[in-house]
Amino acid sequence: MCGICGEFVRDGAPGDGRIIAEMIEKLKHRGPDETGSTNVDGAVLGHARLAVIDLVTGGQPLSNEDETLWITFNGEIFNYVELRRSLEQQGHRFKTSSDTEVIVHGYEQYGVNFFPRMNGQWAIALWDSKRSELLLCRDRFGICPLFYTRTRDRILFSSEIKALFCDPAVPRGFDFRGLAEVFTFWATVAPRTVFEGTSEVPPGSWICFGREQVSQETYWQQDFPAHSYDDGKSLETCAEELREVLLDAVKLRFTRSDVPVAAYLSGGIDSSVTSMLIRQFTRAPLKTFSLRFTESEFDEGGFQETMVRRLGADHQVLTVSPQQIGEIFPQVVWHTEKPLLRTAAAPMFLLSGAVKEAGYKVVVTGEGSDEMLGGYDIFRETLARVFLTRNLGSTRRPDIITHLYPWLERNPSMAPAYAKRFFSQSLSVADPLCSHRIRWQSASNLFRLLDEDVRHEMEKYDVTKEFFDAMPTDCKSWHPLSRAQWIENRTLLSGYLLSSQGDRMLMAHGVEGRFPFLDKRIAEWASQLPPRYKIMGLDEKHVLKYAFRDSIPREILQRSKQPYRAPDAGSFFSGPLEWIDDLLSPDAVRSSGLFNPHAAAQLVNKCRTRKGRRMSNFDNMAVTALISTLLLRKQFIDRSPAWLP
Repeated sequence: MCGICGEFVRDGAPGDGRIIAEMIEKLKHRGPDETGSTNVDGAVLGHARLAVIDLVTGGQPLSNEDETLWITFNGEIFNYVELRRSLEQQGHRFKTSSDTEVIVHGYEQYGVNFFPRMNGQWAIALWDSKRSELLLCRDRFGICPLFYTRTRDRILFSSEIKALFCDPAVPRGFDFRGLAEVFTFWATVAPRTVFEGTSEVPPGSWICFGREQVSQETYWQQDFPAHSYDDGKSLETCAEELREVLLDAVKLRFTRSDVPVAAYLSGGIDSSVTSMLIRQFTRAPLKTFSLRFTESEFDEGGFQETMVRRLGADHQVLTVSPQQIGEIFPQVVWHTEKPLLRTAAAPMFLLSGAVKEAGYKVVVTGEGSDEMLGGYDIFRETLARVFLTRNLGSTRRPDIITHLYPWLERNPSMAPAYAKRFFSQSLSVADPLCSHRIRWQSASNLFRLLDEDVRHEMEKYDVTKEFFDAMPTDCKSWHPLSRAQWIENRTLLSGYLLSSQGDRMLMAHGVEGRFPFLDKRIAEWASQLPPRYKIMGLDEKHVLKYAFRDSIPREILQRSKQPYRAPDAGSFFSGPLEWIDDLLSPDAVRSSGLFNPHAAAQLVNKCRTRKGRRMSNFDNMAVTALISTLLLRKQFIDRSPAWLP
């Protein structure tokens, strides 16, 4: 993957190549191998390249034969070989062997109708000089980022917001609606960002800017059948279908590269399956990378070692301490460009650095399996609520709650009365937002930390209602699990997991992530899969486990689902950090104008007294939000280096 940027001057005046050069420099961590730019007919396109396919002739920006259509592209089109063959049969001639050129000719042939034909991950900027139009397009799930802003009569776009700020005309202030989304959903929902005047191209969409008008279309979004739909397929049939399509998805992502490809191995079933499938396409030992933690609560090393032995992998482990997370957290925020409610992105930053040091540019990961196949606690919680509503007076049905979080140190079984009250909330499963209301209400308690004026400003926006209004009109007919999946994919998957914890941490070190479970064929197949095959009883991702029951070690198949987590408050207060005292001083908090100094001081003192240990879930979330938001303000609005290397 790469970094892309550019400018479109809508009145036809020459573009500012100087600003584009500065933007490219800001993006060189994404593409350290080569840079390029072109200035043509009122548009300037820039590129910072991470060379993965067609290492010799695949430089960008790239044009068609008569140089009337130009592209700067970030990502990979995994079915480019098949698409190219079809285009050649229709008379198109290619000058490179890159997947980038396939997009140019495909757009020439089909226009925007070519995007649904592509299977991959992308952020695309196309300049059509004949029409004087700039077209921006993003992949189905938003794996690759793409931002834009309008200044006077110009459009600026970039892979990262920090590059947009190279133009002094771009405002540097917080968008309070965007902050309200983060403090509710844990992430912004495109097109919103946390910065005033800056927008994000929504996943599965394109936007076309002309001289006088703007058009936009969603070319793909996840769709689910009605609750009553059932095609009658057996579990065995569905498992065979999954094996077949996942094998091909892994093959495309491992073999279509001109550089070596490695894999992340977490110790869970998802990365175990993808790594096991990769082994069929290489004679050499597969290179794998894993995270471990010095604190046993977060460590999955035993399961990783089991799978490494099964694979015969060339394995590399990075063990992370809370102190290390705290030390590099300012860098993490610089790359995420939004507040964080968890520190889990930080170890991923360190891991991608280890991948780069080992000489790899590409890793395959198991991300997306939980979202497609029903692997999260929030999905099981949803089905538990459905189960409870069938007999509200039952004394035995609430026992299901005690089985939901076997991985959690402080399991609800230790406080059954509290757990029962918690799950008695939002029991109206007909409510399309039922699955996520409690999580969002809990997160929005962060508003209590805010300065009174800021809180009032943020409370003007009912972001939950806005989200509901944007849901598909037929969502009420879906199964409750399907609605929960749709919500999760539009909020946490796109806005956090693939962004703050995914692309930004990988590309901070020039490493490309590839995600077989987000192959368009798997996404569309999984949407039609009966919910009972996703979660059977409380067994999450049941069809995946069934499909690979003879390939994956039993201890991994049968282990309780343990979400990836990292130490939060403990990362900032368990040992000395040179930057934390300055950031959290009463004067610094007060001068930020964002948080209530008294509320912030109470939280910080509590964390210091306990050294960040045995903190509640909310306190961990609150102190991480406080620290990351203050860092973000200092780095992007106050323009301070803020402890960056």
